[in-house]
Amino acid sequence: MRPSLSFHRDGGSRNAAILALCQGLFTCAISIDLTLTALTGWQLAPDKALATLPFALITVAGAVVTWFAAFLIQRLGRRWSFVLGAASCCVGGLISVWSVWHAHFWSFCVGTALVGVFQAFAQYYRLAAADAVDEPAKSRAISTVLAGGVIAALVGPALAAWSKDWFPTALFAGAYLVVAGMGLLSVLVLVLFYRDQREPAAAAPSQAEPAPARPLTVIARTPVFMASVANNVAGSMVMMFIMTAAPLAAVACHHGIDDGAAIIQWHLVGMYAPSFFAGRLIQRIGLGPVLLAGLGMNLGCALIAMQSTTLPAFYVALLLLGVGWNFMFVGGTTLLAQSYTPAERAKTQGLAELMRYAATALATLGAGPLLARFGWATLNAAILPVLLLSALVTLRWMWARRAGRTALAAGLR
Repeated sequence: MRPSLSFHRDGGSRNAAILALCQGLFTCAISIDLTLTALTGWQLAPDKALATLPFALITVAGAVVTWFAAFLIQRLGRRWSFVLGAASCCVGGLISVWSVWHAHFWSFCVGTALVGVFQAFAQYYRLAAADAVDEPAKSRAISTVLAGGVIAALVGPALAAWSKDWFPTALFAGAYLVVAGMGLLSVLVLVLFYRDQREPAAAAPSQAEPAPARPLTVIARTPVFMASVANNVAGSMVMMFIMTAAPLAAVACHHGIDDGAAIIQWHLVGMYAPSFFAGRLIQRIGLGPVLLAGLGMNLGCALIAMQSTTLPAFYVALLLLGVGWNFMFVGGTTLLAQSYTPAERAKTQGLAELMRYAATALATLGAGPLLARFGWATLNAAILPVLLLSALVTLRWMWARRAGRTALAAGLR
């Protein structure tokens, strides 16, 4: 069966489209936080060294919740688990509005942490779509879901700029009211339209006796899992590390707040626009070359940012960072979906997402203090060893896969 037909003939295409809409609503909400939370933290923080803490807590809360979310999804089903995550966004947005209105830093941290809970659940949208289709169509399903973020990537920062002045006595409060609205809309879409679906492997009658689930330590040592984690973790860690600091760095380099919002807007376009073709690109040229291209674009981001602090340099660097993340994230997620059986899904996904969130939490927590102490160029230089390690692990997986195919071909002769 051709991969394109495999994707469209089963119910996975309908759920992927619904999850793409949910991904768009999530991206719209999170892009407002990405655009304004560091600046809001600077405005509210009793100590300016804490300015990026509310932003970092989005990722920290996601890291804490993501492991439990995997098992809650297995127990409650995806639909109601996703509803719970979206409801957390609604509550978190409302708490953020109250906090900005009353200039209360610590309750603002609670509000952003609840948005992080939403992020933890929303990160399983792409895996839910991948699990619902046959293996050749997984990268297409993942790309379809992530493509839902493209319009939101454009609309989100624009909404942030438009709504931040709704309440003249409480700058940014209106933007967080929009965040709450995105959470509420997500709840409605999931309740009304999304339905849990059995996986193709679970529905296949050809397997009389399913293979026993492997220990997590065994799964974690496989080249495919290690490559998936290397790309998902490195791509997300590098992206969050640079993106967290970018608006503050732009302002420090004498660019305006609106310039910082526009830089993030184009970065988000870079993150999600390639989703329209990343799945097809993987099918056409292979997963390995796409992963290496993503690493190369992240390298380009670092080199440009190290050389110039002009506004065009910020735009180009953050755009490359977004595209590089997309290639690494779609490719890494495709590898992750190939690394487990249905019986191993919850623990494998939970471990992979926990590792990714833990790494990105460290990156977001460290971005502000490191920027303040060492500057924008040094911050970008710091990502180079991470990219090198990810490249080595990816090349090891490519070598192991090629060796396995060679051995299989030799055995068939």
